[in-house]
Amino acid sequence: MLKEDHFNLLASAYRSGEKQRLQSLIKEIRYTLNPHPAGQLEYNIPTFRGQRLNGIQHKYRETVLFFAKRAQTCHAYCTFCFRWPQFIGDSELKIGRNDIGILIDYLREHPEVTDLLFTGGDPMVMKASLFAEYIDAIIDADLPNIKNIRIGSRVLTYWPFRFLTDDDSGLLLETFDKIVSSGMHLAFMAHFNHPRELDTKEVVEAIEKIKETGAEIRTQSPILRNINDDPDLWAEMWERQVQLGCIPYYMFLVRDTGAQHYFGVPLVEAYNIFRDAYRQVSGLARTVRGPVMSTTPGKIQVLGVSYVHGEPVINLIMLQGRDPDWVLKPFYAEYDEKAYWIDDLIPAFGKEYFFFEDQYGDLEYSLFSDLN
Repeated sequence: MLKEDHFNLLASAYRSGEKQRLQSLIKEIRYTLNPHPAGQLEYNIPTFRGQRLNGIQHKYRETVLFFAKRAQTCHAYCTFCFRWPQFIGDSELKIGRNDIGILIDYLREHPEVTDLLFTGGDPMVMKASLFAEYIDAIIDADLPNIKNIRIGSRVLTYWPFRFLTDDDSGLLLETFDKIVSSGMHLAFMAHFNHPRELDTKEVVEAIEKIKETGAEIRTQSPILRNINDDPDLWAEMWERQVQLGCIPYYMFLVRDTGAQHYFGVPLVEAYNIFRDAYRQVSGLARTVRGPVMSTTPGKIQVLGVSYVHGEPVINLIMLQGRDPDWVLKPFYAEYDEKAYWIDDLIPAFGKEYFFFEDQYGDLEYSLFSDLN
């Protein structure tokens, strides 16, 4: 999964026995792989009461992300995961915090926020007692603006026993029930990349346990070369998820980080796979949106290819944006079947830049101007 020039550099250092040189090269290569894509460090971390809140991100008006420090590991290390900097032991790149109090203060002073997303790593690696402390603090804070709690997790694939036989699985499910009973909606954002991950009786039982608390399960995955770049596979996966009472939510495009060259699928090809899969399923599975890029300006969906005066153009739309005025604005790019990401695209019809950019290619407004 390394690019050839990176592999050759590492192989040479390894063969020479230069351990220090090898470690130095590894770090250099990691920093070339866009470790925090889509402006996560530069733009997403809010400033509050004179300090940057590392471990909290606020990219979209309605949603705040919380990176609990004890949740910055995972049950698996997926080499396509854009959170890979959380797992390599580099404190300069890692995101996380313990203090829930400053998060509550921030949410209280930002009434536009309705959704709080626990992310990682994987929040489900935490002990249930610690997760319950966070939830109890949020419930006790009585924040009328917070309507939804989300949990982003891969645990159903790798350790469904988290909800079945772990010593604290009962407390974890009780905490889910407490969220729902408090009047907030709980959405468990499950990551499934392949229908085989839904085959075991344990994952079926775990899904049932979560649903019994009143939570809903939404499912998402990137489209991955060498793993799931097949429309029949996606149709099978969505249909099975619906049968289990889950809601297909997103087909993402592999982010421009890490081994994108190995896992990435070009935008036009990804759209064709999405469309061929979408055509096979009933309306109950057509809640899914895709293919979608989580880019610096926002979530951009590829709507397909149109012909204008006989020339093909790529249709795009902003599903979510740093500026709420951008949402659901359609725009167009020149046709390029080799493009993997928004940065690979050129605006169509002779325009110099996309509507969310200025003439220098930067975002068109002051980031966080309405959030801080």
